[in-house]
Amino acid sequence: MTKSSEKVPATAQRLLSVGHSHHDLDAFLALLRAAGVTAVADVRSSPFSRRLPQFNRPHLTAALDQGGIAYVFLGDYLGGRPEPDELYDAEGRVDYERVRATEVFREGLDRLVHGTDRFVVAMLCGEEDPLDCHRGLMITPALVERGILPGHLRGDGRVESTEEMERRLLTETRVGEGEIGGLFDALLTPEDRRALLAEAYRRMAHKKAFRRGSDPAP
Repeated sequence: MTKSSEKVPATAQRLLSVGHSHHDLDAFLALLRAAGVTAVADVRSSPFSRRLPQFNRPHLTAALDQGGIAYVFLGDYLGGRPEPDELYDAEGRVDYERVRATEVFREGLDRLVHGTDRFVVAMLCGEEDPLDCHRGLMITPALVERGILPGHLRGDGRVESTEEMERRLLTETRVGEGEIGGLFDALLTPEDRRALLAEAYRRMAHKKAFRRGSDPAP
């Protein structure tokens, strides 16, 4: 990352996640600027798309550079489609917990976090909803373990907090139903709540993680 981080809004959150979705490039750049983003960390394993060529790496980096936004590719460290066979389960699905345990992932996470010393960073992938994407289901839990709660920049410009995202996660997976928010909610320990969240992340990852031979080319 080489661009200057001057003129960052004082209230800007230092780490965000964002999906390019089906935006045109100008609208996407406006979305980043409105959130105070000064650098993009691309966490796509393959930064190319036949369906959305405006987000191919050469086009995107040129547009970001013109807009004064730095770019770094971290897909080799934090991508959701890693190469090693041992990071996939017996059904050919990426195991996010195995990925998070690797030295490569930890190194990528260090680089991502260190970038926030100088920039307002948006980690970029494709899906609009972080619950559909490895940036929400694989990277965010690792950041939370470090005490960092990223914001999630949505397509309408609002920033969803990690707490809000995790509440949706629990609702959609139905993990902790009848316990969290129920009659005996006050009896749940912090360890109980972390265990329920971990299970919710695990269930959603089983539905959303890349599976070899099943997903169409981007």
